[in-house]
Amino acid sequence: MDMNATLARILRDLPDESGSALLGGDPARCARLLGVDGIAVSLGTDGALTELVWSTPGPSATLEDLQCTLGEGPGFDAYRHRTLIAVPDLRQVAPQRWPAFLPEAGKLGVRALFCFPLHLGAVSLGVLTAQCADPAVLDPARTNDALILAAAITAALIHDSGQRASFAQAEPHTSLHRAAVHQATGMISVQAGVSLAEAMALLRAHAYRTEKPLLTAAEEVVSRRLHFRDNRDGTATPPGNKD
Repeated sequence: MDMNATLARILRDLPDESGSALLGGDPARCARLLGVDGIAVSLGTDGALTELVWSTPGPSATLEDLQCTLGEGPGFDAYRHRTLIAVPDLRQVAPQRWPAFLPEAGKLGVRALFCFPLHLGAVSLGVLTAQCADPAVLDPARTNDALILAAAITAALIHDSGQRASFAQAEPHTSLHRAAVHQATGMISVQAGVSLAEAMALLRAHAYRTEKPLLTAAEEVVSRRLHFRDNRDGTATPPGNKD
């Protein structure tokens, strides 16, 4: 099957009316189509990427969590500015552009990133991200394929607001797994007496400082093992003393 036929098949399967899979349930097929090592779709709210809804396992999923934790990276820029961000070699990027993200991405073995915004006009829904373990470029044909794919995903999201639920059913390992982050942010806002934006910054700072995934830190807040009542660095609650 040639590339055009493969893309046509993917678009035909988006969305899958059975609700059993996103893009035919095979993100690896999209990665192969684009000639990359991995792919991911994250949705956003309030200027931040918050929900990883579909991805190949491994570095792609971890990379999305990393950007969510740090609050920076090419995916964030693509989402916020509604523009394609192509980075053929992360090692060639000026350190000050993404000071926290770049060294961590290097540790994951990611060298090239291509982030395609999912948007309609001024409304941003999320980002489609492709990653490579080696320096790489997307030729015009594959860039066009990725743009078509991004447009199809955007159309599916706009067409059916229930599509997020389909995504979650399709890929349990990525199923709206950051819902705890939203809940934790609200709890920290109350505990520390700060805005939601400041609460998210406190949660991110704690996760980064303790070298934990953002989701793990959020789950500790939700389960009341971690709170921000007494200080802005976060205080662990001793076992048996949850309130």
